[in-house]
Amino acid sequence: MEPLPPYPALYATHAGIWIASPGGNVRGVGRGEAIALAAETPMIMLNAPLVGQRLGYPDLSGLDLLELFAFVFPARFAVPTPRGLAHALDLAVPERDADAAPFLLRVAEVLLDTMTEDWPEREGAWASAQSLSRLRWTWAPLVAQRVRRPERDERWLFSRLPDWEEQGARPQPRPVRIGEDEAVDRLIRLVGSEAEIRQGQRDYAAAAASAFAPRTTEGQPNLLLAEAGTGIGKTLGYLAPASLWAEKADGAVWISTFTKALQRQLDREGHRLFLDPEIRKRKIVIRKGRENYLCLLNLEDALQGGFAGRAAILAQLVARWATYSKDGDMVGGDMPGWLPTLFRRAGSTALTDRRGECVYAGCPHYRKCFIERSARASADADIVIANHALVMVNAARGRDVAQAPTRVVFDEGHHLFDAADSTFATILSGQETIELRRWLTGPEGKARGRRRGLAARLMDVASYDEGGAAALEAAVQAATALPGDGWLQRIAEGLPFGPLEKLLSAVRSSVYARATAQDAGYGIETEMAELDGAIVDAAAPAVTALEQLMRPLTALAKRLEAVLEDAPDWLDGQARARIEGAIAGLGWRSQLLSSWISLAARIGGPSDPDFVDWLAVERIDGREYDIGLHRRWLDPTRPLAETVLKPAHNVIVTSATLRGAEDWSGAEARTGACHIGAATHFSAASPFDYQANSEVVIVTDLKRGDVAQLAGAYARLIDAAGGGTLGLFTAIQRLKAVHARIADRLARAGLPLYAQHVDPIDTGTLVDIFRDDPRASLLGTDALRDGVDVPGHSLRLVVMEGVPWPRPTVLHAARRAAGGGSAYDDRVVRARLAQAFGRLIRSKQDRGMFLLLSAATPSRLLSAFPAGVAINRMGLDEAIDRVRSRLSTATSFGHQAAERIATQGTQ
Repeated sequence: MEPLPPYPALYATHAGIWIASPGGNVRGVGRGEAIALAAETPMIMLNAPLVGQRLGYPDLSGLDLLELFAFVFPARFAVPTPRGLAHALDLAVPERDADAAPFLLRVAEVLLDTMTEDWPEREGAWASAQSLSRLRWTWAPLVAQRVRRPERDERWLFSRLPDWEEQGARPQPRPVRIGEDEAVDRLIRLVGSEAEIRQGQRDYAAAAASAFAPRTTEGQPNLLLAEAGTGIGKTLGYLAPASLWAEKADGAVWISTFTKALQRQLDREGHRLFLDPEIRKRKIVIRKGRENYLCLLNLEDALQGGFAGRAAILAQLVARWATYSKDGDMVGGDMPGWLPTLFRRAGSTALTDRRGECVYAGCPHYRKCFIERSARASADADIVIANHALVMVNAARGRDVAQAPTRVVFDEGHHLFDAADSTFATILSGQETIELRRWLTGPEGKARGRRRGLAARLMDVASYDEGGAAALEAAVQAATALPGDGWLQRIAEGLPFGPLEKLLSAVRSSVYARATAQDAGYGIETEMAELDGAIVDAAAPAVTALEQLMRPLTALAKRLEAVLEDAPDWLDGQARARIEGAIAGLGWRSQLLSSWISLAARIGGPSDPDFVDWLAVERIDGREYDIGLHRRWLDPTRPLAETVLKPAHNVIVTSATLRGAEDWSGAEARTGACHIGAATHFSAASPFDYQANSEVVIVTDLKRGDVAQLAGAYARLIDAAGGGTLGLFTAIQRLKAVHARIADRLARAGLPLYAQHVDPIDTGTLVDIFRDDPRASLLGTDALRDGVDVPGHSLRLVVMEGVPWPRPTVLHAARRAAGGGSAYDDRVVRARLAQAFGRLIRSKQDRGMFLLLSAATPSRLLSAFPAGVAINRMGLDEAIDRVRSRLSTATSFGHQAAERIATQGTQ
């Protein structure tokens, strides 16, 4: 056995800083001493960016255990805390913060010792270690001592990945009808004979079964709007008839979600449908947008010198992960969400296909591509788990027509309006236009080793077809009128280049001249109305430039189609696939250009009542990052209905808060059902006893706008609950201010506090940490208000800083005017309150409280909460006493549950 690493370990929390020597001595130190020691001696630590932030030394580096864990166990899950690593490695959890520093030494020992033997992820480790040594990875010398050179040379990553297989088109699904009794019988099998099946779940499955009947009229799907209260078990309720229909009809049912958390939950439920993992792998497929998956060509570029420094180390660890990944999903899949954040700005986005620059069959790794494998697997699957955005984008762009979902279950259906709003939006901005330019001409400069613009991808076609070559050359030339690298600085300096940059410069001037709400350094905007002067003068040349680009792109698409019809001898299957990919890309980019032209031509002209148009300068902490023109549908469910719902045969839209406190007309308006015709309705109330197990408290004596009082309230409430608190904010600045005031205080009481927009950790990992520790609390904004499923022992108190009124944007003002004024605001707020309250009670055993720190909360909004829940107004002191007395048993339950989890290990 190799000797243990001769390095100390550094552990830092808001409560203090500890250093453990290799000999076992532990001592507390101050920030200055910790920084000085870390600068002169390599130290073992856990999550170096987080430790650096807590020390006030952002450039801190050392031997990060998370990097070593990712090397040893790629594609394995671990919560990035001492507690989480203890569960993952089957070690005792350190009881105190001071015990965590020597525990880190123990973790390093276990991980390094693992590599002295054969372990499941052994293959590829030696070659990867050699590459990491050349990159001067801090762990490389210790790893190299332990990973033996194999007797045979290890296969290269790209040879270890399996090829996907081409399959014939799937036949049209058979017309079948699912009986209600059949669906209930399938539900019983899925739930298990020993489990209780609630009547509400039975009724839900029966109603869902009727929605899968053959449709009778083109353009009118069988549409079911189903509201199922928390605890009904709607997931299995719709999976029962969906799986039954797929089996009998030999077709696919798409389950569409809004959050990645629900996608993971659905994937876990797959074992109930198919016990055999190999069959399950074929029958249940997760589909996401291309930007979620690792691009093997980008990875090859990175491994062969395209990345430098820390980014190159990340690429090597991603390559280790790719070998063992289930599906190559880098965002919400089996890649640890914390891995890219360890590398700060050297993130993973450059390893995905975010610019639409895929070369399809022209790629040497095309037959191993994760994206292509996922697309082909879904063609023969029974259940395809996707997201609202992917379903809508495919429909809007006319792509994957053969795989267009005709049977869809939209879970988290209350988000359909928001998803459609984003999908069918038009944004003519610097960031959007530069992406189009790069797609056409390739990246500028020498940052990338391979130019992959459209011209490079179609070089062989251009040499064969004279007309296509001319169109391609004209398109590349016209693309030079689009903004290029450095466009934002040129505009800021008053030196825009080209017609589009001049238009964006005029947009910026108009926004700053007319906007009144500076929003403390964040984005500003103004309505696109009554414009004159420089912006009107700049609009016409910009429109002309866009039209001059669109014409050759349209001509090129036609020439490529002609090449396919009259195929030359050299046009093999791969070349054909590459041309088909280019045609698809040209098609939706022509749609994009058309929408840009329409938007830019609107400047100085009359408004369109179907749309809301505005100008905006996007900023973060006062730093500009984009400028543009924006257009949204006043009612985005109209294009949703036309492009997604009407072509489908069977659609179920379901949610626990689909109606909220309204009648079905509101749900029909927000889901697009009002544009379809008749829709069937179903509702089942939650079986939970909210009256006995929950309470809503409105705190009446906090001064509005007083951050010190707000911070004090959060600290005292979290302390009274013993942690387990989700704090929700409507403004990032207040969140940061509260966190800065209370984090140290709570940590000294043994109550860790984490926060979005503060901790250098992705949101998904923050939720994992929160879920894993019953004494932890989490502060966040909108992203945590919905779609977060945390068990009751870890989440027993929800605190909202105030009524979540909508931001007074141009878009909101237009929809408010069309939707009934203040009544529209009330509907939005009630939906947000209902979603936030829904985080609290997730099982029959859960107990919790919901606090709203706003004395001015109107009573008319309180119908957002479940019927029977006690709603009381009281002062802060009384609320704290109520939290302490009501949640003391829940806290005890939390500790017991935590112990059970610790003995079972972490998923």
